Amino acid sequence: MDALRERLRQRAVAGLTRSRRVTDGAQGAEQTVDGRRMLVFCSNDYLGLAADPRLVDAVRRGVSRYGVGSGAAHLICGHSHAHHALEEELAEFTGRERALLFSTGYMANLGVLGALLGRTDCLFEDRLNHASLLDGGLLARAPMKRYPHGDVAGLAGLLGAAEGQHKLIATDGVFSMDGDKAPLADLAAVAAEHAAMLMVDDAHGIGVLGPQGRGSVAAAGLDQTQVPILMGTLGKALGTAGAFVAGPEELIEALIQFARPYIYTTAMPAAIAEATRTSLQIAAEEEWRRERLFGLVQRFRQGARRIGLELLPSETPIQPILVGDSGVATSWAEALQRQGILLAAIRPPTVPKGGSRLRVTLSATHSPAQVEALLEVLAETAPATSA
Repeated sequence: MDALRERLRQRAVAGLTRSRRVTDGAQGAEQTVDGRRMLVFCSNDYLGLAADPRLVDAVRRGVSRYGVGSGAAHLICGHSHAHHALEEELAEFTGRERALLFSTGYMANLGVLGALLGRTDCLFEDRLNHASLLDGGLLARAPMKRYPHGDVAGLAGLLGAAEGQHKLIATDGVFSMDGDKAPLADLAAVAAEHAAMLMVDDAHGIGVLGPQGRGSVAAAGLDQTQVPILMGTLGKALGTAGAFVAGPEELIEALIQFARPYIYTTAMPAAIAEATRTSLQIAAEEEWRRERLFGLVQRFRQGARRIGLELLPSETPIQPILVGDSGVATSWAEALQRQGILLAAIRPPTVPKGGSRLRVTLSATHSPAQVEALLEVLAETAPATSA
């Protein structure tokens, strides 16, 4: 315990301690946080579906039919009709042969990389990939090479020099801390040139980008042949919980046989699968949600530039305000909270040293007036806290 206490002390001295907040009530543009009503700009509920009454009704129906818990792993007796139907609908939604449900996106990435790679293979990852992809690579024990962020030429050089039996490229579709999109068409071309499989973690693209919200891969015009491994989460734009992997028949069957996080994990509640079937349909049909969302993105970017904030080049609902120093980022976040606005200060080790930021995330539930309120407080807060 002494060693743990010292590690915690060092983190506190560095100003990097993480803490939890207690919310009350449904997700939305406004929430009760630690007993206080606040305007929230740090949720990944991009389409505003997490509290949609139609999803609530679907959960109720699911609980009435299936109960609360699934009781076992999918391969024992936990794979319900709701799970099976959702997998079929996700496969159709993404334009792939099959889909497989996982409990979380983190577990899905661990499962894919652990099942497909071994010591004689090679893994190539973007340097800014999500922690779950990096951890999955470490657990797979395949040699892992990280190419500079978005650097397709750099990746091609690494692929050309690699000697592994099988080659797999893994990338975020939308990078969660920067908000930018991977150059997927170029990555697919390089993958084909070097006989490598391409895996895309589209946690922040599914529901948001592409026709009918089918994600960043669809937005790039790529199919199952070009991107054989697609991972998406259900707890962000789709408003529920869990994740899926979609791809060819052989991929999904291999994951069922070899992906340990799938084999040895209790299935998500069937009621959640039932609610996701509803959210998937809403996300595909209600284009106004994406139109409203991207209108808010443009409004925020224009306003931020007007007041002199340094934004990263993101066209997605993830809009990071680059601050640099972790102490300043924390001060900004605390000042905003005093004004009734909740924003996340992102600091090392989540981002590189010197890359601390406020990560603004926008939702279709926000109003233009709420975005203007955020900009007004930022205009007052940023100069005061950075002076």
